[in-house]
Amino acid sequence: MTSHQSGSRTYLTGFGNQHESEALPGALPVGRFNPQRVKYGLYAEQFSSTAFTAPRADNRRSWFYRIRPSVVQGDYVPCEQLGESFQTGPLAGSVPPNLLRWDPLPSPTEPRDLLEGLVTLATCGDALAQRGLGVHLYAASVSMHHRYFYSADGEWLLIPQQGALRLRTECGVLDLAPGEIAVIPRGMKFAVDLQEAAARGYLCENYGAPLTLPERGPVGANGFANDRDFQYPVAAYEDIEGDFELVAKFGGQIYRVSMGHSPLDVVAWAGNSAPYKYDLSRFNVMGSVSYDHPDPSIYTVLTSPSHTSGVANLDFVIFPPRWMVAEDTFRPPWYHRNVMSEFMGLIEGLYDAKESGFLPGGSSLHNCFSPHGPEAAVFERASQASLAPERYRDTLAFMLESRYPYQVTPWAMHSPLRQRDYLRCWDGLSKHFDGSPQGSPHADTE
Repeated sequence: MTSHQSGSRTYLTGFGNQHESEALPGALPVGRFNPQRVKYGLYAEQFSSTAFTAPRADNRRSWFYRIRPSVVQGDYVPCEQLGESFQTGPLAGSVPPNLLRWDPLPSPTEPRDLLEGLVTLATCGDALAQRGLGVHLYAASVSMHHRYFYSADGEWLLIPQQGALRLRTECGVLDLAPGEIAVIPRGMKFAVDLQEAAARGYLCENYGAPLTLPERGPVGANGFANDRDFQYPVAAYEDIEGDFELVAKFGGQIYRVSMGHSPLDVVAWAGNSAPYKYDLSRFNVMGSVSYDHPDPSIYTVLTSPSHTSGVANLDFVIFPPRWMVAEDTFRPPWYHRNVMSEFMGLIEGLYDAKESGFLPGGSSLHNCFSPHGPEAAVFERASQASLAPERYRDTLAFMLESRYPYQVTPWAMHSPLRQRDYLRCWDGLSKHFDGSPQGSPHADTE
């Protein structure tokens, strides 16, 4: 493999910017994207992850200058080895309103790369209609040797929970650790190498509009996820021949094709459709400094908009370390029933509304209008707490929130990882109502 990084920079920065990078000097044409002859005998190839006529602000495309064009490959055939546990919406069957929670995936007992270690918990929407998403878990013990992948169904949001990963993509290399996320555009080819003995985490396959930064509204020019903190790879190519396999996810089905060379042979690229990563510790948290608990939308890192303004196809929301300072306020999340459906995962520590049973690497699902909130012990403690400034230190949770109800896979419903006693965490919520003038012990004392 041959690779090169321009200058001393490891990554290009700036969300959605028009980047350019070359692994060999002069590989990028000057003044035109598709010259009659490209330097080094390269082929020009455009990669578009939005329609040609998408508005300029939304348009995403990159030009690749590669050793062989992507069309140099054989015919695809079904890949039955990977199709059973990797599901795509819409699923057959009912959509349960039940509150659901799962333990983490165990480490594999035999060699499995990330594709082999994928299992689908839930999906919503319809991949062919380009709306909704799929939620998957992965547990891997080996790298993707001589195997590459792309999804035509949606872009990939990777959320590691254990074990660092190296993403080798057509645009270059991204190193990804727990506490960071990466997004790979729909249709882009890549491979995943493990940097440690095993890796575990979450995967969101976004069928809808590409993820972008949410508007800040009256917050102004700064805060939340800042553009400058998103990192893109510099060009790096693989000029190697041999027996390789390219796996494609297309219309919910898994296919494979044999290749005689690595498909990651892009020597230079220019554009804004490229993989990127983000360190979640750089998120600039906004919160209340007076009273009441703000809506969790203030923790939105990325959003995939839908055709209805203000109602997301997907919001990626985090609950990171932060200060809580509001006065006369119940500080954990309030009890609520929501038009949006909520899938949650825990990367590390404790989530403040669920202090027992919700484990790092675990998952929960609260579909639309299903009531949920703090477990009984958390409610009692928070109702009686002394309201001094409090630092939430050892925590990092996330939520995949969607306007569409999630359909749960049969595997997820029948898996031994499912906590069938999840509802018991609310058993201790007792009646405190007191209609007398003195009020109840939980009455507002102001």
